[in-house]
Amino acid sequence: KGKCPEDGWDESTIELFLHELAIMDSNNFLGNCGVGEREGRVVSGLVARRHYRLIHGIGRSGDISAVQPKAAGSSLLNKLTNSVVLDVIKLAGVRTVTSCFVVPMATGMSLTLCFLTLRHKRPKAKYIIWPRIDQKSCFKSMITAGFEPVVIENVLEGDELRTDLEAVEAKIKALGAENILCVHSTTSCFAPRVPDRLEELAVICANYDIPHIVNNAYGVQSSKCMHLIQQVGAVIDAFVQSLDKNFMVPVGGAIIAGFNESFIQEISKMYPGRASASPSLDVLITLLSLGTSGYKKLLKERKEMFSYLSSELKKLADNHNERLLDTPHNPISLAMSLKNLDETNDAAVTQLGSMLFTRQVSGARVVPCGSVQTVNNYTFKGFMSHTNDYPCAYLNAASAIGIKKQDVDVFLKRLDKCLKTFRKEAKQEKSINEISDANAATEQLED
Repeated sequence: KGKCPEDGWDESTIELFLHELAIMDSNNFLGNCGVGEREGRVVSGLVARRHYRLIHGIGRSGDISAVQPKAAGSSLLNKLTNSVVLDVIKLAGVRTVTSCFVVPMATGMSLTLCFLTLRHKRPKAKYIIWPRIDQKSCFKSMITAGFEPVVIENVLEGDELRTDLEAVEAKIKALGAENILCVHSTTSCFAPRVPDRLEELAVICANYDIPHIVNNAYGVQSSKCMHLIQQVGAVIDAFVQSLDKNFMVPVGGAIIAGFNESFIQEISKMYPGRASASPSLDVLITLLSLGTSGYKKLLKERKEMFSYLSSELKKLADNHNERLLDTPHNPISLAMSLKNLDETNDAAVTQLGSMLFTRQVSGARVVPCGSVQTVNNYTFKGFMSHTNDYPCAYLNAASAIGIKKQDVDVFLKRLDKCLKTFRKEAKQEKSINEISDANAATEQLED
């Protein structure tokens, strides 16, 4: 049926299935005689076993989704993977999606492929409207495709950084709609930035007849991000998501999906040459082993862990005279202020990040005030904070798919220890300063 099974398969069943696919490829035929330059020859048995002898990759030179006559098994693997992934995207919340394909590139390069496909539809266009998000790969995706990003600064609403819709529309009018390739928006992001206002952006795109590409990097795991995409529907030309972040497989693949099947096929035909089957193989094995019930369970657990992380991080923040930033529109990432730490010592904020890393806490981002970074000749002030001048330094933590209660508890324990260390050092420094001041005052009196 081309759908993800409800109950996951055991490993021996999956291996039998992959073996049956592999023996359909010509390189595994007993009497095969190959005289071409690409015959699926692999010298290492270890490498062959690692890929289950599915060596030919996917697609043909002119289309990543095309069937290879001498690689029927690999081609079937590709078709099945795309079909199963489409089923899971619907299950995750985008019910009306019509087409998708797995591409063996991470999110940034997959976005580049989308932009290059749009170039043929809008030959005059040279700009991409991009509500700012401080993440290098999505910025570089536009540069690599040969376009000029037009950075739209976010607006601060309470603690949240949100899409400046007026600035987007004003920039479209100033540049001319025909000169704009697309609006490049974002759903999943680090707090205090929150998902872009997709519905309002969709209205603007429709009014000016401008394409809309959505970076949904780790949004599949969030019902809120997927709901935003579903609400906008066909007004989005394509949305791109990472395989590793959403399905817990090795880095190296992404899913390009959309509501217009012909446009998604155009993107697949834009990919030059054949492609590695590894990302497709990894995600198919994973989804067959989980089944829809297993993946739903992971989504449910992630949401529960987000609530737990939020409540416990708030308690910790209160104990250290900090606060959990109020970012209700961000369903994955949280941020805790580091105002007192920042005021005590300029280097303390970045030092906290180093302390957490050396204590084996990965993924937590510590964002100081006022850092400046240049990316492809464009200078970002307040880099990593998604705005030029956020009111305070802060720390990020995310509840992503696969996170366990133990991860949250250990993180909070180690963060608490680090913050206590800073408070103790601050008290000692204060005491030393007070003694020094007292000694100075005594010397003055004696004089």
